[in-house]
Amino acid sequence: MLYIWRHPQPLDAAGLCLGRTDLAVDRRKLRRLAGRIQRFARRHRLPREIRVSPLRRAREVGRILERRGWHCRVEPGLVEADFGRWDGLPWREIELAEMDAWCADFAAHAPGGGESLTALFARVETWLAELPAGPVLAVGHAGWIGVARLLAGGHGVPQQARDWPRPVAYNALSLIPAAPAAPAPPRPAAC
Repeated sequence: MLYIWRHPQPLDAAGLCLGRTDLAVDRRKLRRLAGRIQRFARRHRLPREIRVSPLRRAREVGRILERRGWHCRVEPGLVEADFGRWDGLPWREIELAEMDAWCADFAAHAPGGGESLTALFARVETWLAELPAGPVLAVGHAGWIGVARLLAGGHGVPQQARDWPRPVAYNALSLIPAAPAAPAPPRPAAC
């Protein structure tokens, strides 16, 4: 089972196309989320190991836990979607024609020359498939978590923007079940 929290709200992010832009977060919010994760792990007797995205808004939660005796693994595969040249821009500054091109080919178009939704799905699916058996705790991003939730529900890449799920709230916990095990090979018939 993957227990993944969305990072706290970054500073000055309102109205921005935010993927890999590495914005800071108020230290108190980072400590609050670290405390929630620590209490959750203690209550459910989960390992004191956290996997985090390399972006500060997730990575710093892991660093706080590390100072509290946890093992922290920075995982590049947990990084948020790449919006290319759009990343960090106010949405209102992105050309309408570029937005229309993305909406016209929602799954395959790479917004801002970054990462297509199809590529993001493949990246998340690969990361999830490589998880070890047992519980895994992580801190990540809304887009990444949205994809993981869709995959866990058996859904493929949305073909239209209107089919994209609402983002999870800041600091929210999402539970992603482990990938189903491959079916066992048939047993030979008894003699």
